[in-house]
Parts: sequence; C-alpha cells; structure tokens
Amino acid sequence: MPGTLEGRSLLGLATAEPGARSFQAVDARSGEPLEPPFHAAGSADLERAVTMAERAFPAYAALDDAERSAFLRTAASTLEARGDAIVARADRETALGVARLTGELGRTANQLRLFATLVDEGRWRDVRIDRADPEREPAPRPDVRSLRRPLGPVAVFGASNFPLAFSVAGGDTASALAVGCPVVAKAHPAHPGTSELVGRALRSAARDTGMPDGTFSLLFDDGHELGQALVRHPAIRAVGFTGSRAGGQALVHLAAERPEPIPVFAEMSSVNPVFVLPGAARERGRAIADALLASFTLGVGQFCTNPGLVLVPAGGAGDALRDRLVEGARRSEAQVMLTAGIHRAFQGGLERLAELGARRLADGRGGTAATAASAAVWEVGVDELVARPGLAQEVFGPSTVLVRYRELEELVAFARAMEGQLTASLFGEADEWEGAQPLAAVLERKVGRLIVEGVPTGVEVCRAMVHGGPYPATSDGRSTSVGARAMERFTRLVAYQNVPATLLPPPLR
Repeated sequence: MPGTLEGRSLLGLATAEPGARSFQAVDARSGEPLEPPFHAAGSADLERAVTMAERAFPAYAALDDAERSAFLRTAASTLEARGDAIVARADRETALGVARLTGELGRTANQLRLFATLVDEGRWRDVRIDRADPEREPAPRPDVRSLRRPLGPVAVFGASNFPLAFSVAGGDTASALAVGCPVVAKAHPAHPGTSELVGRALRSAARDTGMPDGTFSLLFDDGHELGQALVRHPAIRAVGFTGSRAGGQALVHLAAERPEPIPVFAEMSSVNPVFVLPGAARERGRAIADALLASFTLGVGQFCTNPGLVLVPAGGAGDALRDRLVEGARRSEAQVMLTAGIHRAFQGGLERLAELGARRLADGRGGTAATAASAAVWEVGVDELVARPGLAQEVFGPSTVLVRYRELEELVAFARAMEGQLTASLFGEADEWEGAQPLAAVLERKVGRLIVEGVPTGVEVCRAMVHGGPYPATSDGRSTSVGARAMERFTRLVAYQNVPATLLPPPLR
C-alpha cells in the first residue's frame, strides 16, 4: 500500500533488508516516538545504492528528453495522488501544519513539472556551434561544438525545514534528474516517514516510466557517518545540501579532501538584511512592521530567508515602526519548532545576542510544548553591529534584530562589511532611489537576490530566480538551488573539435 511505511532504505527499485541499528521519528508536538522504526543503512546498502547509480548513469543520461520529462511529470502526479498520506505524516513529524505542507507539496510537484518543461525545451544544454572555416587566414578555423553534459551520480541531503520542497524530491533531486544524473538521497532523520513516502512515489514513477534501475535510491540514517561516506564515495560526482553552516562546511571539506574533489552546492547561512529608508519609515512604517512580523515569524522563523536584521532610521518614524513591530510580536503566539535540536540552537542564539549586548524589546506569548518558540525582537545601534559582528550571525527561528542608523552612509558601510547573503531587501520612496544607488551597488555584490518593496520570505520557482549568494550563504555563489539555472550545477561543459557526426551527441549533429 502506498501509505504503509516499512522503515527500510530504497535501493533502486528494491528495498533494503532490515539493518542491525534503527531509530524512530518523533511527533514534533508531543515528543512521542512514531512507528515504525527506521533501519539505518549500512555500508553494504550505501555501496549497492551508489554502484547501481553509477551503472544506471550511461543509460539514464542517454535517454531521449521525452523519456526523462515523462519520468518527472509522472513523479509529480504520483506525489499529488499520494498527497493526503504524505501531508499527514509530514505534519506529525514537523508540526508545520496541513495548510503549509499542502502548499509545499504543490510547489514540489510544480517544480518537477518545471524541470520537465525545461528538459523538453533543451536550452539547458547551452549548445554552441562554430563551424569550420578552412579558408581563414592565417590559419584555418576548426569545427568546434560544445554543450553541457551531466556529471554523474549526485548525493542529495534532505533539509529539516522543508520536508518536501528541499528534500527527497525537492529542487536538488529534480534538477539533477532533469539533466540525466541519478540521485542517491539521504533522508533527514527528523522526517524519515515523510521521506519514505516521497521516495516510494519517486520509485513508483521510475518503475512506471521504465527508468534504469538505480536512477533513484533513498538511504536512512540518524548520524553523520553515512553522509560522510556518501560524499567520499568515488562514484558520487556532486552534492546538494541545505542546512547549517557547520554541516555545509563539513561536506565541502570532505569533498575537497577526496583524491578527485567534487563540487558541493550547499545552502548554509543567511540573515537577509532589510534596509528601511527614512521616507519609507515615515510614510509606511506601520505596514512595513506588519509585513516584517509576518515574515520573521512565518513557519516559526525556520526559513533560510528569515529577515534576521532590519535596519531602521533613528528618530520618530523609526521609533513608530519599532513600536508597531514590538506590539505585534508581544501578541503573537508561540509555535512548535521542527526538532528539539533546532529549539536548543534557537535558545542558544538568543543567549548569544544577549551576551553581545543586544537589547531585548519583546517576547511573544509562551507555549506549553517543550519545543515551542516565541517571537523575539531586539535592538542595537549600527555602530554596535559593526563593532560586534556576532550580532549579525543567523539565529534560526522567530527572532529579528532592529539596527538603528542615522545616515545613509552607515548603511553603505555596513553593507560593505557584511557577509554574503541570500537576499537583501530595500524599502523606500520614489524620491529616495537615486540616493540609494551606492547602497544597491554594494548589495548586488553581496547577495543573490535584491528585493525592493518586499520581504525575503517566499522564493518564486521560476526561470529567472536566483536562490543562492556569496559565501557563507552558499558554498558556491555562482549557483542557485531554485529555478531553471539549478540544472547547471550538475553539468559540465564539453567541447568537440572536428568530431564526425556519428561520434557527436545528437544535439550537436
């Protein structure tokens, strides 16, 4: 039955035998263990999954575009058909709520369909042809043709905060499969039941569309050893990861230490600063405060695009914005965080802000659950922020720091000093944009997405989107994990010089 859980890893079209060690998911709201136990994959399971992916790679990469896009579309439809069971289990494991998870399931399915459309169009290959010119002087020009080719098997690590859109069938998996790379996914231990249901939907789609055995596998483990071994395996050619800075850095270092290093595309850490210019604070301060409150408390603040810093002018207009935000935060209800570990890290982040001298302005209403978190609003001066960079580090949860400034030059100076970010947002009036040009010029070098008149939460899945940014927002600021360009991560460029048509890939003939 599609909704029945077995707690065993998926090795291509087969299911692994029960292992010697197991772990259980917990109900995020009550902390009670959930059935069934999940058997941790052993070294033999990992070896089998990766070997199958390596063997499947030539046949899968050589499929017609129509066959791969049919697989992706079937995967999307299968997820939707099994959506009720997937959402119900995900809600128990994450406490994110049925409405949010239903929307995330839709996003995941639509993302798969977007990549299917991109496969059909073929432009992702970036085909370029320079025809021979034997009469050119002083030397003849050879025939040179190039395109993007898939790298090979890709390891994908499921994210804790997006159990669907950034996990087993999320953007990393979808974009890798789209270009012809088999995927070996490691399920996040916080939502293994959700991961199994999604993984079995992908496996069913692979079987129904005749994909080579080994095109997709799913491994379970609640520790770090399996993931480390996966990154070290010589058949793995790239890694997709969304999570903490420490976790992403560890994978990057492992990949770099291999005899043949491989790319790791890790989304890691961002505070997504919001810059409120004086005119905007004066004219629309209350509305901006309301938007910020909704943004930094959305999903208990467990978004990579959570606005962790808000730069607000000193003076009456800024005070009014601050007071509105504080008032809203105090009325907000506590919500359950994803895991006990994330809750502990959030509390540690709040303690760090207090130790560094941030002034706590507001707390939301308390909750009864052990892992419930309340909104927290802090205030510092921009000079304090520059002097104590720790104030600008990410706190993963419903917390934001108001940074008070007096001159626009202070904003530019802070932007020059800040770390790389996924986003930066600007709120201003029409007559302020010319004066904001120096700030915008700095920000475009520091972020992957510059937003005007909007909060950073909400990442549109579209062709133009860039969900990336300079380090430490990601390990490779040239890439994106959302949108059409995500496919480029799992490809490499190959040129063919004077190659006869029979030896050329079909798109170059």
